Amino acid sequence: MSYYDQWGPAEIAAPKKSVQPEVPIELGMVLEDSQSGWVGAVTRVEKSGGMHVFSLEDRRGRTRSFELGYGFLLEGRPVRLAPPAPRRTPAPAKRTASGSIAVDGARARVARASRIWVEGKHDAELVEKVWGDDLRLEGIVVEPLHGVDDLAAAVADFQPGPQRRLGILVDHLVEGSKESRIAERALSVPGAAGHVLVVGHPYVDVWQAIRPQTLGIPAWPTVPRGLDWKTGILRAFGWPHETPEDLGLGWQRLLGAVHTYADLEPSLLGRVEEVIDFLTA
Repeated sequence: MSYYDQWGPAEIAAPKKSVQPEVPIELGMVLEDSQSGWVGAVTRVEKSGGMHVFSLEDRRGRTRSFELGYGFLLEGRPVRLAPPAPRRTPAPAKRTASGSIAVDGARARVARASRIWVEGKHDAELVEKVWGDDLRLEGIVVEPLHGVDDLAAAVADFQPGPQRRLGILVDHLVEGSKESRIAERALSVPGAAGHVLVVGHPYVDVWQAIRPQTLGIPAWPTVPRGLDWKTGILRAFGWPHETPEDLGLGWQRLLGAVHTYADLEPSLLGRVEEVIDFLTA
């Protein structure tokens, strides 16, 4: 009886197939072509005529081209060369509305004694919308003053010092203005030197710190003398403007157009950043 008759076809073990690992090719990888014995480092990989080809440069600087696939040794082991692994483009860093890199999972810091003072509610809401994430991370609170006419007395009551700094943002702070004289008096309060910073923007109202392009207009409307500026702006836009509620709703429409620092004028951006740096130094 033959071996085949004794065991039958199902009894004969099939020869094991060698499974060669698939390895993505990389520049600088040292390979050996098992057929020719050529050994070299990968210096080029490209797709040509629907095929991936690569070059191996030997130690004498000679090169030879090959096609990806079987027939190569990597560190003495047979491998199947695959196309290069796709490069992963790192996801862009998340940024806050102010342009700072966002810190994922960061908790708000316990509020510092230092404060940012702004003239009114609208100023506070605008600063919060753009810089709120940064301020919470630093533990800085923004407080509206509802006017700066008695700023020196407010600074004296605050009792500024090394651990109680004040950064104050004032509307229409230009040379020779009433606001500039108010700022000078506030900075002369005992204890203010080095612990109080007063900065400002040139606009009549913080509304004007929103870039006109953000609102889809070429420029802010000109308001006639003697007419309340905010009322005049809303009237020029054709929006309701007769009651305090109208003014509040109008501001919310304007604020809704602001999403990032790029929607604001640089003259405001620089001043707010200056105040934050002062309080966190």
